[in-house]
Order: sequence, then structure tokens, then C-alpha cells
Amino acid sequence: MNPPPAPHRLSRALLAALACAATVPSVAAAQDGTVLTLSTVQARATAERTLPARSVFSSVDIIGGDLLQQQKVDHSWELLMNAPGVQVTQFKMGTDAGRFSFRGFNGEGRINAVKLLIDGIPSNDNAGGMPYLDAVFPLDVSAIEIVRGTNDARYGLHAIAGDVNVLTRQGGNDGQLSVTVGSFGTRDVQVAKGLENGAWSQNYFIGWRGADGERDHAEGTQRSVAGKWFYTDPDGRWHAGLTSRYYKNAALEAGYLSYAEVQANPNQSPAYARDDRSERETLQTALHLDGTLGTNGSWNAKAYQNAYRNQRWVTFTAGGAQQERFNDETHRGLMLTTTWRPTTALTEFVLDAGVDGQWQDNTARRFRTVARERQATLRDWNFDLDTRGAYVHAVIRPIPALKIVPAYRVDHIEGDFHNVDANTRAPVYDYGLIKQPKLSVSYDLASTTVAYANWGRTFQIGSGNGAYRTQAGNLLPSINEGWEAGLKWAPTLGLQTRVAYWEQRASDEVATILGVNGSVGSNEVGNVGKTLRRGWDAQLTWQANAHWRAWAAYSRQKAVIQIPDPTAPSTRGRQIENVPNWLTSAGVEYTPTQDWTFSAWGNGQGDYFVERTNTLGRYGGYALLNLSARYRVDARNQLALQLKNATDRFYVYAWYDTGSSGYSPGDGRALYLSWTREL
Repeated sequence: MNPPPAPHRLSRALLAALACAATVPSVAAAQDGTVLTLSTVQARATAERTLPARSVFSSVDIIGGDLLQQQKVDHSWELLMNAPGVQVTQFKMGTDAGRFSFRGFNGEGRINAVKLLIDGIPSNDNAGGMPYLDAVFPLDVSAIEIVRGTNDARYGLHAIAGDVNVLTRQGGNDGQLSVTVGSFGTRDVQVAKGLENGAWSQNYFIGWRGADGERDHAEGTQRSVAGKWFYTDPDGRWHAGLTSRYYKNAALEAGYLSYAEVQANPNQSPAYARDDRSERETLQTALHLDGTLGTNGSWNAKAYQNAYRNQRWVTFTAGGAQQERFNDETHRGLMLTTTWRPTTALTEFVLDAGVDGQWQDNTARRFRTVARERQATLRDWNFDLDTRGAYVHAVIRPIPALKIVPAYRVDHIEGDFHNVDANTRAPVYDYGLIKQPKLSVSYDLASTTVAYANWGRTFQIGSGNGAYRTQAGNLLPSINEGWEAGLKWAPTLGLQTRVAYWEQRASDEVATILGVNGSVGSNEVGNVGKTLRRGWDAQLTWQANAHWRAWAAYSRQKAVIQIPDPTAPSTRGRQIENVPNWLTSAGVEYTPTQDWTFSAWGNGQGDYFVERTNTLGRYGGYALLNLSARYRVDARNQLALQLKNATDRFYVYAWYDTGSSGYSPGDGRALYLSWTREL
């Protein structure tokens, strides 16, 4: 029997995660499962009413806040560079600066395959992009939880390859002030403060970041303000709160270069981009409520509203026209989950179920412009997309060594599309009930070894007008079916490793048409075909002693078109664009005394093809090294010096679309000085 956690105590799953993240991680055990934790995870005083991913799913990685909070980044998606098997795509263009992805999907925006959540609140835009992530500055992050694969039944839309939950500070009476200055005119100020008194807790965050950028015409300013207010019933029966986060970013765009230009002078900005810039605002507000159901049950409810507004003036090539791209989206949603832990003869039995709904109201407009003055309308769309889903999964442990997690999810999608310019309307495709069975199994082969396997289905639908009947006929959702088998091994105290092989097949994949030259065509998306993604991952975390810790990860992957769209037969058997065949990340940290800490870490990826016939060569590979030294001046003050891209490695992001191509250089060597004060 596993009774629900008592109020103001940590749940067993959280204690297990903390054990992995403490000074010396524990060996593998049934309660640790197959999760790997890097760095320290903040303990939360309130009980977890829902089953955490780390106690249920197979390929789970947790990156602790103490590693993330010390990072100097221009955008928060860069924090995922520390994560194993994650590809970070860097556009470095105004507000649309980059994305992350994994499991053989790229971060370009053609297919956004990762469900993003911030404190459990869905945080993707209509196309699956992640505009809300930049609002969470590093100092406010307590942990990032990554679930890779197709076996998580909690989420439907956009969870094609898995999900990422960014957890922010909650509770406590601590706080920090961080001030950073450095290369490229960087100025960064962040303040995080928690106030807790009895049943009430409050958390506040203010962030401001300004930078000139390494390239010409790349200045930008970001601002973020957040607050949390929670009340816990003194008897621990229920817990309620309000959270809100506002973000604004105004930035110039340096523009894409030809490959010859980027080699000759990567810092230049082409003349045609002199009027390019972008502005973005996001606002997330949510109500949280959870409580107990008798002695063996609990429930959790969330209601939220996400508002996203982005206005971008962009010219992709010297021969192309400037476009104004305007998006205004409001998403409202509800989530309700219940967890039941009945008394049985089994070692453990937990039943978890949930329902959720999201109602989207979206506007997407494009104009051909000159010096940001509108000349012609290219697109004027108003569309709503309503999703409803339900899931159930069980954690069944008939004996201590064996854990079985069967799950089932269904989703239903409705909505209408209005092309204002053409005065036409269309309903969403009749996708029907989208059924997604899933199964995970793990078995403790020994006290130090856990074997696991999982299988599941997820789905994809088109973005923009790609989800609606703008043409005759009906489309079914693309079904992604994936499986994984792996082994976690902890041969000695402080050392944990995990290896896994995985595959994922899509029945009829679609991808967004970038439309870089201003052409809108008849569809937002185009057919890719039947695809196969497969690869293997190897990961290691090692806490040798109180002075040393290290981590390393290597992923091999390949994304192939098995049966192409009939109009593109030359793509049969070819690799999908912008997917490198390998990804790696590694780091080491040395603390010789309690006052000094030295770190070296880096990440890299292989070159990738830029188009689906694989005839135009490979680009985009790199291996970057970062160094840092931190000194604790006294109990409240700390200084840090961070050198990014220490070897000044040249690298680019490359894209190709309908005969046009562009290259955006990554940042060169950069030095940053930070002062952090405990509040």
C-alpha cells in the first residue's frame, strides 16, 4: 500500500529524484526507475497530487536549477543545450531566435514535435512553436523535466516525440539578484524572491536583458515579470494558487547571408535587412487547485489563458520582398487529473486519469511591405482550433522488481477556418477519435541494473490552414508509432549510465511550408510521406565525490523518408532536412574548496542536409566548448566569469526553401562577468 503523501512532506518520487541529485547520487533502485538527474532539484514543501513523470515514464531526464541558473544565455531555449539528445536550432533572428527538438525532429518550425509546459501549463503556439519559453529567465528555473518518446499519455496535441516541463521557483523565503555584463554589449539583470509565511507563499521575478549582438543590426531588449501566490490549507487537504508571467521582446534582425558572405565576414548585416525587426509579447495566467479525495485519492485542476502576439518584418534573401508576419493567438484551457492508490495485494498499484481541453482563437496575417509599409495582403486568416482529450494510465508493480504502466489516450479536434481575404470558410478535417494506446515496462535485473522498454502512439495534424478542409476530401491524422528499449546501470555509488535504442514511424507526415519568398500558395503545410526515425542514446552522470562531478551524452539518429509524397519521388530513401546524424553534450565541474568552482562543458552536432533530395551538401555541424570559474566572496555574494565558445569555433545555421537558401552564423568567443547576491 502506498498512501498519499502527508502535507508539507516530500513525495516518494521527489525524494528519489533528490537522492539522485544530492552530493552523491544513489545506485539504481526500483524507486529511482530509469530517470537520470543532472545537478540539484529544488525540494517543494507541498505534496505532489499527481504522478510525476520521473516515477512513471522511461526516458526521463531532469536538469536541476543550480546548473541552469548559472548559465549566461540570450534566450531560454539555449538552456536545453545541456540536455542529452536535444538538438538546439539557432536562427538568431530577432524574436524568432531559435527552438529545440529531439528524436530526429528538427527545430526549424517545419515540424514542431515537442509539447512544452511551464509549471504544467501547455505553452505551445498553434504551430507547436515555443514563444512562451523566453519569458522564463534562467534564475527563475528550478528544474527542466524531459520525457522523450511516445509513451506519455498525459498530453496529446504537439507531443509527437515527447514533452518538456519547465519548473519555476515556488515557495521558500530565499531569493537571488544576478547582474551580468559582457561581450556584444550584454547587460542582464534578474531578481527572484520567495516569501513564505504560514499557509501563504509568494514568488516574484523581474528580468531585463539588453544586447547589441555580435552581428550588425542585431540589438534587442527583453523584459519579463512574473508572480505566484499560493495558499495551503493548514490541514493539507487542498492547495490553491494564481500564477502570471508577462514578457516583451523588441529586436532588430541581422538578416541571412550567402555562404560566401558568412565566410568572408560573419558579423555583417546585408543591406536588404536594414528595415527588418520584430516585436513579441506573451502573457500567461493560470489558476491552480489540488486536494485530497478520501484517504487514497487526490485531484489536481488547472485553468489557464495564454496570449501571444508577434509582429515581424523580415526579408529572407536579397532578391526577395520584405514581409510583415503578424500572429495574434489566445489559448484558453482546462486540465483535471485524479490519482487513486487503493489498498491491494500488489507491491504497488496507482490509477491516474485526466481530461483536458483547449480552445484556440488565432489570427495569422502576412503582408508584402517596403520599409515596413504595407503594399499588398498575402494572408488574412482567422481560425479557431478546439481540442479535447482524456487519458488513463496505471502503475502496476506485482512484485518489487517489475513495473508495468499501461496507458490509453483519446483526442478529438474541432474548429473552423476563415480566409478573410478570399471570404471562404472551412471546418477542421474529420479526424474522429484519435486513439493512442501505450505501454511501458521496467524490470530490476539487479540492485544496480534496470532494464526497460516502451511502446506507444502519438499523432500529428497540420498547422495553420493545414488542419482544415480548404481542399476537397478528408485527411486523417498522421500516426506516430514508436518504441524504445534500454538499460540503466549504476555500477558504483555516484555513477549512473543509461543506453537505449529507439524507433519512431509516421504514417503520413506533413511539414509547414516556410514560404520565404512571400508566396503563400494554397496550403500552410505540405506532405512529406511515410517516415522512419531511429537511433540510440548513451548517457552518463558521475559524482565522484564532493569535489568532482561529470556528465556526458551521445545520441545517434537518422530520419528517413520511406514512402515519399507522390509529387516528390526523388526524396524516397533520403534523409529529412536539418536533422544531424549525431548530437553530444558533456561537462565536468571541480570544486577544490567551498569558495571556488571551475567548470568546462560543451555540446556539438553533426552536419545535416538542407533539403530532402540530399543533393546540396551538408552544413550546420559544430562542437563548442565553454569555461567558467565561480568564486564565493562571502555567504551572500558570488562572482562568476564565463567564457562561451572558448575556441572561437565558426559555425552556421543553414536553411533551403524553393530555390533560396540562407545562413546565420553562430556567436563567436564571448566573455561574461556575473555578480549574484543572495536575498
